[in-house]
Amino acid sequence: MANAKTLAVKEQAVAEVTEKLKSSSCTIVADYRGLNVAQVTQLRKSLREAGIEFTVLKNTLARRATANAELSALDEFLTGPTAIAFSKDDVVSPAKILTEFAKKNDKLSVKAGVVEGRVVGYDQIKALADLPSKEGLLSMLLSVLQAPVRNFALAVKAVAEKKEAEGQA
Repeated sequence: MANAKTLAVKEQAVAEVTEKLKSSSCTIVADYRGLNVAQVTQLRKSLREAGIEFTVLKNTLARRATANAELSALDEFLTGPTAIAFSKDDVVSPAKILTEFAKKNDKLSVKAGVVEGRVVGYDQIKALADLPSKEGLLSMLLSVLQAPVRNFALAVKAVAEKKEAEGQA
């Protein structure tokens, strides 16, 4: 039987994962079976640069954490070697990084995830990965907002040039 110290460590780990599940805007579960150390290190680096935490967990601890976070629907995906990516702020980045990495390394497979408190399957994660980044969306919005002002300025300039041409003639 496990001693009290081991149980305390496991309970603390479950509590930490539960808190991450509750506070993350996007959590993605992946199977990393077959990746070598260099590939995992490269993946971790890419995720860390985007502010995403990537953790390998025992499935029993992960299941306890999902039960505590009321996300038991995720349990069916907690089989085999499991790694979980947690992102507090950005919903698109973890999906984009993991699916891009999976395209290049067929050993990594994205199983499912939790987006804004809802358990979603691979198809939804893939659709999320196809969206532009937050910066890209903001750039598009800014462009749309600037268009009317830019068009008005061009129209005023054209009228001014026309009047100036008429005045010189």
